[in-house]
Amino acid sequence: MTMIKSEIKTASIILLSFILGLYLYPQMPEKMASHWNLQGQVDGYMSKFWGLFLIPLISVGLFLLFILIPKIDPLKANIEKFRKYYDRFVVLVIGFLFYIYILTIFWIFWNSGMRLDMIRFLAPAFGILFYYSGILTENSKRNWFIGIRTPWTMSSEKVWEKTNRMGGKLFKISGLVALLGIFLPSYALFFILVPVIFAVAYTIIYSYFEYQKRG
Repeated sequence: MTMIKSEIKTASIILLSFILGLYLYPQMPEKMASHWNLQGQVDGYMSKFWGLFLIPLISVGLFLLFILIPKIDPLKANIEKFRKYYDRFVVLVIGFLFYIYILTIFWIFWNSGMRLDMIRFLAPAFGILFYYSGILTENSKRNWFIGIRTPWTMSSEKVWEKTNRMGGKLFKISGLVALLGIFLPSYALFFILVPVIFAVAYTIIYSYFEYQKRG
């Protein structure tokens, strides 16, 4: 039942993005901002069709992939053990993309009068995404798609558990650090990227040494 509710929520978000795109299409300029530099200035554009429908189309593709993963994973029985966390993550990812979609549209209207600081507005979204990724990671069981998958975690249940618990904590810390970008937008990209890169690198190395201790 939780899975069905999550799929309905996710499909509703995607449908809303398409409806919004169709409604706003006549009002949009022929070129829409699609990329911002570190100073929050636009340095990339795309046609209004792709500006309005690229993210919804990506969301559809991801949604189908998320539905497929628990069905094709050789260790799919393990995914069912943490399925509620996985289903919430799916909703969160699609919601994250929808948030970026709204910011992109809102930037056009907002900047007719005032400057919208995109980096500052993205920081809390990344913070929430990273934090929940930590929750998902620390609750995951060994599988081929979700969690910290290295040759050493896939070879040992114990190494998987220790590594993913450690990784979960680091991702949650990364999420909290990313929130600092709200208050220090000049360093927002640093707060968003550096902690999560460290978390990934550390857990890969950690998994190797944990496996060696048991070898």
